[in-house]
This record gives sequence, structure tokens and C-alpha cells, in this order.
Amino acid sequence: MSILAEAVAVIPAIFSGSTWDMRQAFDADGMWLFCFVLTFLGGLVAHIMYAKVPFLERHLERTTSVVMYLIIAGIICWGVIDRFVFSSQWSGSTTVPPFLFMVMAWFACSYNVKLRTHLSFSEFRSKMAPTGQMATLTLDAVLWFGFCWIAITTSLRFTALSADNFQLVDGVDDVMKWWFYITVPIAFTLMSGRVIGNWLEDYNNYKAGTPIIKQAVIGGDV
Repeated sequence: MSILAEAVAVIPAIFSGSTWDMRQAFDADGMWLFCFVLTFLGGLVAHIMYAKVPFLERHLERTTSVVMYLIIAGIICWGVIDRFVFSSQWSGSTTVPPFLFMVMAWFACSYNVKLRTHLSFSEFRSKMAPTGQMATLTLDAVLWFGFCWIAITTSLRFTALSADNFQLVDGVDDVMKWWFYITVPIAFTLMSGRVIGNWLEDYNNYKAGTPIIKQAVIGGDV
């Protein structure tokens, strides 16, 4: 079977609802081609969503991250009280928080791509000519898109594997691991939308002759 045929076969496997079929389709080499298209189209949809709904553009990722952080803090706090005050302990108090931290970290990473606080090298690049600045920013976009592509492909494979094996979070009887794993490709799809949005903004600034490189501010909007 050709890579193109394997990529096309992923679509009916997803709509079948069978984790076995998805696992088999996702393990094929065509999954890379399918996820390349998925990353690009998903990023376009995310970029359009951010453009049409400014509230989500400003608050979606960081609200998700803050909510996950508060839930983690609440579970840990209650775990301490439950153990030392009531001499009891919920078995998931040490296993659920790491999964929530994973969700928090990747959504926060997506938001910080928007803020350009990940190794932006703005002091060095600001001394370059506009063409050089645009070239380095385009390289950034390609690398970030590649990162999203790899993460989406591998995380979808791992999610299907986890669901097919009915993996439960350790110490908890009714919480599946894939519920958390599926948030990884979602977060990286949003991140690809940020990558596309950043590059389009840079290109428009380049064509208009306005400053391209801006100083990144950790924890703040640019």
C-alpha cells in the first residue's frame, strides 16, 4: 500500500470509532502525511478562530493552563489534609496531577509561542536587515510547524494505543489515560495556529516596511 493510500485510510479508521482500527491505521507510514495535512489545516482553522473570536485568542490557552494549575493545587492540598487530618488518602492524588500538569504545560507552550518568549533572540535579530529578520522568522515558523507535526503524529499514535489497551490512570478505577493524552494534539494544533498567525504578521510587517522584530515580554502580550 502506498503512503498516500495509507494516509487516506486514516480517515475511515477515525470515523469507525474503533480504537483497534485507529491504532492499525495510525501505525502506518501514511500517518505522517495525514498529520502533515492535519497540522496545516488545523492550524489554519485555529488561526481563523483566533481572528474571528478575539476572546478565545486572548484567553483560551492561558485560562486552560490556569484552571489545570488550580485543580492540581486543589488535589495536592486536599491530599495533605486528607492524609494528616483524616488519616486517609485518595489513591489518585499522586497520579492524576502529573497528567493535569501535562495539559497545563502544552497549552501554556502554545500561548507562549504567541508571545514569542521561546528563544526569540530578538536582541541579535533586531540588528539584522529586514530580509535577514524575515528569513530567520520564517525558519522559526518552519521549525515550530515541524515540531507541531511530529508532536501531533506521535501523540495521536500513543493516544490510540492507550485507548485500545484500556489504560487507566494508576490508582483510579474510572479515569482513562487517553482522556489526557488527546489534549496533546489539540494543544499542538492550537500552537500551529499561533505559528501561522505569527508568520503572517511578520510577513505583513515586512511588506509594509514596519518593524518586524519586537521585544518579547515573558508573561505579557506583545
